[in-house]
Amino acid sequence: MASQDEVEELGMETDGRKSQQSSTDAEDGSSQASDSGLVPQEADGSVSNGGDSEAPKEYVEFKVIWNKNKYDVKLPLDTTGASLKQKIHSLTGLPPAMQKVMFKGLLPEDKTLREIKVTNGAKVMVVGSTINDVLAVTTPKETIQQEVKEEENKKEPLCRQKQHRKVLDKGKPDDVMQSLKGVQERLPTTPISGMYNKSGGKVRLTFKLEQDQLWIGTKERTEKIPMASIKNVVSEPIEEHDDYHMMAFQLGPTEASYYWVYWVPSQYVDAIKDTVLGKWQYF
Repeated sequence: MASQDEVEELGMETDGRKSQQSSTDAEDGSSQASDSGLVPQEADGSVSNGGDSEAPKEYVEFKVIWNKNKYDVKLPLDTTGASLKQKIHSLTGLPPAMQKVMFKGLLPEDKTLREIKVTNGAKVMVVGSTINDVLAVTTPKETIQQEVKEEENKKEPLCRQKQHRKVLDKGKPDDVMQSLKGVQERLPTTPISGMYNKSGGKVRLTFKLEQDQLWIGTKERTEKIPMASIKNVVSEPIEEHDDYHMMAFQLGPTEASYYWVYWVPSQYVDAIKDTVLGKWQYF
C-alpha cells in the first residue's frame, strides 16, 4: 500500500502532464488559426459592414404626348434632356434631332428632369416629324429658301427699301424689349413685345409651343398661325441699330405673304428661326 507521500508525488506528476498538454494544445490552435489566416474577433464583437452602399435612385413618372399618342414614362430624376430625347426616340421612332420637347418652354438638353422640376403626373409635349415626313416636304421648302436668297442678293439692304424706311424712320419704340448684342438666348416664357408691324402698329409675338403655333397679336386681333404652315423666316440687322433686327414670316408662296416685324431683339433671332422652322430643316 502506497504511503501518503507517494500519493501526493504521483498527483503532482499527473497535474504537470495535464498542464503541459493544455499548453501544447493552445499553441497548436494558435498555429492553425495563423496558418488559415483567421483573425480572432475583438472582445466587443464589432463587425465591419464593408463600404457604404449606393443611395437608391429617385424616379419620376410622367406622360409623353406626341401626335395624339400618350406614353407612360418612368426615368431617374437625374436624366438629362438629351437622354429623354433618346427615350422618346425608342418610343416613337422620332429622331432626337427632329424633336421639339416642351415642358414649361423648350426643353434644354443639358438640364436634368430634377432641375426643370418634372414631377409625377407631369405632361411633356413633343412636336416633330419623322424622316419620311420631312423628306416629303424638304424639296419645296428648299426651293423657296434658295429663291429667297437669290432674290435678296440682287436687292439693296432691306432696311434701305422705301417700304421699310417709313416704319424704321419712326425710330425705336419706347417700350421695345432690351437687346443683348452678341448673345443668343432661348425664347422667353412671356411674349416678345414692343415691336412694330408693317403698318407701324404695335405687335407682339407669342410662341405657343404646346400647340405648335405662333400667335401674332396687335391691338385689333390675334392671329394664331400653325408653325408648320410658315414657309420661311428671314431677318436682317437694322442699320445703326444692329442689336435689333427686322424679321418676316412667310405665310404663303410669295413675298406678298410676308408678315414683317421691326425691332426684334437680336438675342432671340436664332431661337425664333429654330423654333418656327425646326433645327432639322436641311437648308
